[in-house]
Amino acid sequence: MATAANMAPSIPVDRQFDFRDADFTRVRKMIHARAGISLGAHKREMVYSRLARRLRALGRQDFGSYLDQLENEPDAAEWEDFVNALTTNLTAFFRESHHFPILADFAQKRGGPVSVWCCAASTGEEPYSIAITLAEALGPRASACSVLATDIDTNVLNRARTAVYPAERVAKMEESRLKRFFLKGRGANAGQVRVRPEIADMVRYETLNLLAPSWPISEKFDVIFCRNVMIYFDKPTQAKILERFVPLLKPGGLLFAGHSENFTYISRDFRLRGQTVYECAGKA
Repeated sequence: MATAANMAPSIPVDRQFDFRDADFTRVRKMIHARAGISLGAHKREMVYSRLARRLRALGRQDFGSYLDQLENEPDAAEWEDFVNALTTNLTAFFRESHHFPILADFAQKRGGPVSVWCCAASTGEEPYSIAITLAEALGPRASACSVLATDIDTNVLNRARTAVYPAERVAKMEESRLKRFFLKGRGANAGQVRVRPEIADMVRYETLNLLAPSWPISEKFDVIFCRNVMIYFDKPTQAKILERFVPLLKPGGLLFAGHSENFTYISRDFRLRGQTVYECAGKA
């Protein structure tokens, strides 16, 4: 955690609310304790912008009273909005595309139904990309596959469940794939697409905090997608999460990471198999 000495200095900006160094420090500590997210000093303006919306919505006059409320009421519903506001949800269909041929090949060699956990589902593009890949690889057998899609942000999960997207989100997708797996909106729904029911039905959405003491998961998975999540956690937190993944992966199971994430020196339970793809080497 950064100290006041290496935090970004206060910048005199014409703002609706005063946002002091002490306020920013409190926010960083609170979001780290609640969700494990490590906010760098360069995130100060983002934090102000997003939390100022919460102050306006609640009619608060200052950050101090808002943060006091959260600290005094650990079970308050506002905690959900606080976490949602500070969560980054950059995503796209078939993002980091090199992973999906590897998943397809793995599924074909696995033979039977494949179970996948996508632990940063965001607005659904990633879990639906996973489901589409399984459908392409396995054909009719894919209906027996399952994708558990979780996220700490309840707002994005609600959007993901609709399976509806602006058409521009799939504008770069191959025409054959688009026609096979999406329905084009007409009339009042023009300009939108919907994931076909047979794909959407493969995905189950649940709210989950990776830092929670226990996860409501009893099944084991062939594959875990944990991409561009660990970059928000410090190294000890990353190591703890990786350790908890091990018993949830079946023998030979795969872990897909983000392009800027490297687990080789964090955990001995995973060995590098390809570009940001790891095979579980620990006991499953």
